[in-house]
Parts: sequence; C-alpha cells; structure tokens
Amino acid sequence: MGDPELGKANREFFDQQIYPHLGADREDVILGPQHGVDFGAIEVGGRTLAMATDPVFIMPVVGFERAAWFAFHVLLSDVAVSGLEPAYLSVDFNLPPEITDAEFETVWETFDREARDLGVSVVTGHTARYAGCNYPMVGGGTSMAVGDSEDLVRPDGANPGDRVIVTKGPAIEATGLLSIQFESLLEGELDAETIADAKDRFYDMSPVEDALTAAAAGPVTAMHDATEGGVYGGLFEMGRAAGVGIEIERDRVPVQPGVREACDFFGIDPWISISEGTLLATVDPDGVDDVLAALQSAEIPAADVGRVVDGSGLIVDGEPIDHPGTDPFWAAVEEHMEKRNS
Repeated sequence: MGDPELGKANREFFDQQIYPHLGADREDVILGPQHGVDFGAIEVGGRTLAMATDPVFIMPVVGFERAAWFAFHVLLSDVAVSGLEPAYLSVDFNLPPEITDAEFETVWETFDREARDLGVSVVTGHTARYAGCNYPMVGGGTSMAVGDSEDLVRPDGANPGDRVIVTKGPAIEATGLLSIQFESLLEGELDAETIADAKDRFYDMSPVEDALTAAAAGPVTAMHDATEGGVYGGLFEMGRAAGVGIEIERDRVPVQPGVREACDFFGIDPWISISEGTLLATVDPDGVDDVLAALQSAEIPAADVGRVVDGSGLIVDGEPIDHPGTDPFWAAVEEHMEKRNS
C-alpha cells in the first residue's frame, strides 16, 4: 500500500501511516495493533476481551450460502486464534444496490446459523444498500471473545524450543476460491476428481475449530491464521511478533488434495498464497502430542513441522525465506477473470 498493489497494507505503510496514530494510550489495552497480528485485547473487570476486525467478504459467484459461510468465518477467525471462546459479533453491511432481499436473507440466515452453532451473539451493526459499493468487500465486522487472562494465547508468545504445528497446509483459500470461481477454465485441463478435490477445499477455509481445539488441548504459546502471504508469510510474522526464529521442514507440512494441481494451473506459489483456514501454532514440547491428538480426533489434518529457535526470520529446509510481501492470489483473480470473460 502506498503504491497500487492489491491486498493488505505492507509493514512499511503500516509503520509509517497507521502505527504512529492510534489515539489515546490506555492502561487497559494489553495488546494493541501490530502488523501481521490478528487481534487486540483489553482488560475489563478482571476479564480479557479480545477483538478482531475484518472485511465482510461476499463472493456471489460461489453462491450466497457458501459466500456467507465464508464471510462469517473470516470475521471469527482472527479472534479465535486468541484461544478465547468467540462470544459477540458486530457487523456492518454496505451492500451493493443490486443485491436482492432474497439474496440478503440467505446471507443473514447463514450468519445466524453459524453464530448459533458457535454460541456467538450479534450485538450491534448496520445494514444498508449504497451506490458505489461492490462485491466482494461489502462492509466490515468486529468479533469479540471473552475469557480469563491466563487463557489468552498471545500472538507474541512463541518461545525458543517450542514446536511448530501447521493444520491443513498451504493455499487452502486460494485453491478453494479460485477453483470454484474459475471451474470452467479448469475443465479440460485437470481431471474431474482433481477439480472436485480443489473445490472441496472451500469448507476447509475456517481455522476457528482448529484454534479452539488446539488451545483447549495443550500449552499453545502462539497462534496465527495463514491469510495473505500464506504459510511462509504467516510463519515469518509469528517469529517477528515474538522476536524469535522459526525453522521448518517443508515436506512435513500437510498438503490437501487438489492444492498442488490448482496452484500450478493458476500459476501461483502455494506456500505464499492466501490460506484462510490454515492454523499456525507454536506449542510447548510437552504438549505437542496432546494437541496433535485433539486435532486428529476432530479430523483436522495437522503435523509437527519444526521448531522455534533463537534469532529471527523463517528458515525452510535450511534456507532463509523472507516475507513474500505481495500475495499472488489477487493478481491470479484479475488474470483469470480476463481469460474467462474473453
């Protein structure tokens, strides 16, 4: 950001334009904004309130029920990695004029269903149609989780010696969204089973169950959702937040069916591509087996892929890896939109 790159603001823009201007300093803020950190937290009456804000991301091309399911879980994902139970949601819908009442009904009924399943209450919001509003970014929301301070999993909590756990693997979101949005382009290039596998990644695109399962099972020291920048970007950010290095072996990271083939077709590197739904966690060595067993019991693919070390940066198979900066997903969407429409 600062130049015409699509996607989240980079660290330089954040540090220059956002971080110096955060309003009043308050003692009850125990975790404020940082680049690459998912949530903030405050102390209220002896309890901890974690909060995260994200866009309402609706893609009609995948169908309004699926689009709403994903939009809801995007809003809950970042607060879930606090390790506290999500409890409240505030939603602002700035809807395009063309959305019908029936389409919005599908969206809102899906939000309601998912919120009830997780015990989350919608406490406030705003809903309107406005000229100039366009899919997929049609508003924003803030999710909130409440719990005891000792249960908070801080994003800067990774310690040298901790093990690194990754669920599901790379490019979950990129694969799920691109394969559904551009299925017609995949046909004839990939076999039907591979296309079906790639599309099945769609309902992997939530790390909420992953995070709550891991945090309840053992001594998790930090968690992060591998969104823009993918697995490599997320691991780099985890290490930077805690002032440590992270070393992994790439072959130990699970890779879901259809991911490699879809990423090859769309010309994107799966390891730096957006992967909403992939949980990155650091865990005290004594609790690794318990966390992996709990994830396995919940049928969530996961593996111990490396360790936290003294130093800084991300090391993959012995080689240093820098933060990828720009995620290739957005350019792939633009490129293949043109191909599909030509």
